Amino acid sequence: MSRYTQIHGLGELSVRRNDAGYEDIRRAVVWNSFAPARFPDVIVRAASAGDVREAVRLARSQGLQIAIRSGGHSWCGSPLRDGGMLIDLSGLRGCAVDPALGTATVQPGVTGVQLTSELGRHGLAFPTGHCGSVAVGGYLLSGGLGWNSGARGPACASVEQIEAVTADGEPVTCSESEHRDLFWAARGAGPGFFAAVTAFRLRLYPRPGAITSTSWACSLANVTEVTHWATELAAGLSPNVELSFSLGTVDPGTESGPKGVTVTGTAFAASRQEATEFLRPLRDCPLRQSSLSRRLDEPTTFEALYDSSAALWPPQLRYAADTLWSDADFPTLLSELADVVDSAPSNRSLVLAPFSPAGRPPPDMAFSVLGESYVVPYAVWDDPRQDAANIGWLREAMHRVEPFGTGHYIAEADLTAASSRARRSFTEDDWQRLRNLRTRYDPDGVFCSYLSPADVRGDRG
Repeated sequence: MSRYTQIHGLGELSVRRNDAGYEDIRRAVVWNSFAPARFPDVIVRAASAGDVREAVRLARSQGLQIAIRSGGHSWCGSPLRDGGMLIDLSGLRGCAVDPALGTATVQPGVTGVQLTSELGRHGLAFPTGHCGSVAVGGYLLSGGLGWNSGARGPACASVEQIEAVTADGEPVTCSESEHRDLFWAARGAGPGFFAAVTAFRLRLYPRPGAITSTSWACSLANVTEVTHWATELAAGLSPNVELSFSLGTVDPGTESGPKGVTVTGTAFAASRQEATEFLRPLRDCPLRQSSLSRRLDEPTTFEALYDSSAALWPPQLRYAADTLWSDADFPTLLSELADVVDSAPSNRSLVLAPFSPAGRPPPDMAFSVLGESYVVPYAVWDDPRQDAANIGWLREAMHRVEPFGTGHYIAEADLTAASSRARRSFTEDDWQRLRNLRTRYDPDGVFCSYLSPADVRGDRG
C-alpha cells in the first residue's frame, strides 16, 4: 500500500494534505526557500497528458479549484494556493525535435538546460530562460524573456501550437487556425491562464557558432555616467547583442566585495570574429581607468551561461522579486535605485535591467511590451530572521521607481504586493479580452486566476 492516499483514477500520483510526505512535496513545488504558507488540499504529480485530463475531470467533479505548476521559479509562489488541487506538470519532460521542419514539440516540464542540450545535437537553438533549471511551461505562458530575445523576441512568439486540457477536461489543439483565442491567451497570460498546457510546438533557430561576452563594472557613484554611455551606444549594436545593466555586488553570488553598476554585452553570432565585431563598441568605456573590473571579448557557451546563473540563483536561498516597465530612461531609473542597492540588508540583493528584453514587436498575443525600459529588483538572502527587512527593501526599491512605471511583467511580478499587479501586466484591452475569454472557456472558475492579496492567507515560512 502506498503511503499516499489513493484517489480514484489517479492512484499514487496524488497526495492529500494529511498524508505522510505531503509537506516535503508541497515545499518542493517552490524552488525558493522563502516558501508561501499556502496549502493545497491535494497535489497531483502528472506522469502523462492523460493524467492531466483525469485530474481536471476529478477536480471539476469534486468542486476543487485547480492551480498549475511546471517547474519554474515563480518568485511569489503562484502555484501554491490554499485549498483545491495543484497539478504538478514537472514530470512531463518529453522533447521531440524535427530538424527538417525546424520545430520541436516539448512538454511543460522540460527545462532550459535540457532543451538547449537536445537542440544542440541538431545545430538548433531556442530563446530559453536565463536560468537553465526553469521549465518551459510557465516560462512560455508568461511570455519568456530569455537568451537573445533582442533578436528572437519573447519566447512565446516562437510557439506555433499548444496542446491543452480545458476546464471541462477535454484535450484541445490551439494555433493560429484552431481555437485561436485560446492560443492568443496562452502566449502571455501567465499564471492566470485558464487551461492546462501539456505540450508546445516551438519554432527553432540556428544555433550560434560563437557566444562572446564583454562587461565593465564601475562604482555605484558612477551609475549616471555609465548608464548614459551604454544607452547611447545601445542603438548601434546588433540585435544579436544582449545588453544589460546590473546593480549590486560586483562579484555576483558572493557576500563580499564592492557594489557597483555592471554593463554586460553578450553576442550570439555565427563566428568568433563576428561576435567580436558585434561587441567592438563596448571596448571603449569612458570610465576605463576607474573601473572595478572588465572582461573583454570572452568566449562562452550556453552551458557556461547556465552555470553562471545557477551560481547566482542557488535554490537554498530566499528570494523575492518585482518588475517594472517604464518609459523613463535607464539613467533616471537606475540613479533612483543605486542608493537603495547600496543600503540593501543583504549583499546578495541586486537589480537587473536588460535593454529591449522583448526585442522586435511581438505578434498578436496576450504578452505586451509595456514600456521602453525594464527593471527587476531581486531581494536575495539566507536568514529567515531577516525576512521582514529584505521584503521591506524590495518594497522600498519599487516605491522609488513606481512613479515612472507603465506596467509589470507577469512572470516575475510580485502578485502579493498589490491587487493591480496582474491587471497592470497587460494593456487595458488585453486585460478585458483575457477576462472575457476566461468567462467563455472557464465559466465555473475551475482554474485559479491570478494570485492577489485577497488570495493570500498566512505568512511565508
